[in-house]
Amino acid sequence: MGSKLVKEGLTKAPHRSLFKASGLTDEEMERPLIGVVNSFNEIVPGHVGLNDITEAVKKGVLMAGGTPLEFPAIAVCDGIAMNHEGMKYSLASRELIADSIETMTIAHGLDGLVIIPNCDKNVPGSMMAAARLNIPTIIISGGPMLSGRFKDKDVDLISVFEGVGSVTSKDMTLDELHSLENSACPTCGSCSGMFTANSMNCMSEALGIALPGNGTIPAVFSERKRLAKKSGMKIMELVEKNIKPRDILTEEAFKNALTVDMALGCSTNTVLHLTAIAYEADVKMDLNIINEISKVTPNLCRLSPAGPYHIEELDAAGGISAVMKELDKKGLINKDVITVSGTVGEKIENAYKKGDKIIASVEKPYSQTGGIQVMYGNLAPDGAVIKKSAVDDKMLKVKTTAKVFESEEAAVDAILEGNIKPGDCVVIRYEGPKGGPGMREMLTPTSALSGMGLDDKVSLITDGRFSGGSRGAAIGHVSPEACEMGPIAYIKDGDIIDIDIIEGKLNVLISEEEFEERRKTTKIKETKYKGYLGKYAKLVTSASTGAICK
Repeated sequence: MGSKLVKEGLTKAPHRSLFKASGLTDEEMERPLIGVVNSFNEIVPGHVGLNDITEAVKKGVLMAGGTPLEFPAIAVCDGIAMNHEGMKYSLASRELIADSIETMTIAHGLDGLVIIPNCDKNVPGSMMAAARLNIPTIIISGGPMLSGRFKDKDVDLISVFEGVGSVTSKDMTLDELHSLENSACPTCGSCSGMFTANSMNCMSEALGIALPGNGTIPAVFSERKRLAKKSGMKIMELVEKNIKPRDILTEEAFKNALTVDMALGCSTNTVLHLTAIAYEADVKMDLNIINEISKVTPNLCRLSPAGPYHIEELDAAGGISAVMKELDKKGLINKDVITVSGTVGEKIENAYKKGDKIIASVEKPYSQTGGIQVMYGNLAPDGAVIKKSAVDDKMLKVKTTAKVFESEEAAVDAILEGNIKPGDCVVIRYEGPKGGPGMREMLTPTSALSGMGLDDKVSLITDGRFSGGSRGAAIGHVSPEACEMGPIAYIKDGDIIDIDIIEGKLNVLISEEEFEERRKTTKIKETKYKGYLGKYAKLVTSASTGAICK
């Protein structure tokens, strides 16, 4: 691999001719060819500002003696895709992103990559491509948006989703909701809480494949452009030293990232994505390691939706480097692993944590254990995942009554019509990677319950996913999924489901004999799709393996 394949020697005269048709000079072709992957589009708010970041990256590459060559990648806005057929394409887009970056890079013999992602599946797809290709690569995201203000409170996108439930329960008027929707997302950037996009941008920093600040510097700050220039310059150093993603994305790096994940209280989707990135990097990672790390890692941050704070405040408090330095006080960070900018130890040496409000001290954390819990039981033999840090204490251990729905839309209708009562457990099935297909995020039902004041009274369980913005006892990724004959397919209205988030147990209270009888008599719902979703459904694996495609 590399540009020698496309530009050197007698037989590459035609290739050089085509590069010259694109405007390249001999001098530019003599330098390393650096792919600059620009995920700009005019739909996704996290991506509308990426042309500025891309231009800054290209200036950095030029300053350091490389030749930048820009090409695009797609991105889906999960918020706009939410609660309709479009959400089936969100997770599926991750594979398209990784595949397209792989295709462009190898087809054109590039020497290195600077990938510029920002939103939910675009970031992990970019990191999957980096691990798969294993040529020098650095990630520089577009950065988070600022939080908004409404009635003297900080608000974000989730506030608007929850506002729908508040209007339904008559706690908010339509005029107030309209004012809220005008205020909640005031700038470009990835949505301002510790939702999936920002979670994964923070993970890129914790893994070491991005420069310090990548996860938290706001999109509208000039510092973000300076970081982009530094990233463009840094890729030339990585190419010169031949430092590749798999040199960085080691087993110890993933343990560091999971530790930071638990401390931050990231989205449950990080479980899917870190597993998929590890697969591409040939690093073994199963769900059990998550619980092992969670047991010893204090939860230091309560950012939206788990608390009132936003990414801009995490940045001002010291960012990811400060979180890692605080965790190191308990010996939880491996400082010897390398990153794109030296070792972790060198990266965090001069980090400074401002106060204990945004980033708590390890001596007085928000919780002694991490923000994510993997659950097992007869309802989820291969595992399920919950964002424990966003669950009310009284919902951590409950017995609930199942109300079963065959789709997200049916569940949302029941919630908004007032048919879900305290003590109920909303079970949404056939929304898994294959069954959806595409494993839709369930932000609308969780937000509706929160807006109606039921998030501390009602549980949700699904073989689909929950948004990083979901709060409450929302258990997702139930594996095996319903369409693969998982036990969630056999649940009936009125079943008692025993939820113990503290111990990580998820069981339906029926006998083995009854389970076996249901297994024999349950008819699995079938859906057939043409086009990309049809191909995806045939290739995608379980959520417990990261919903990778094989």
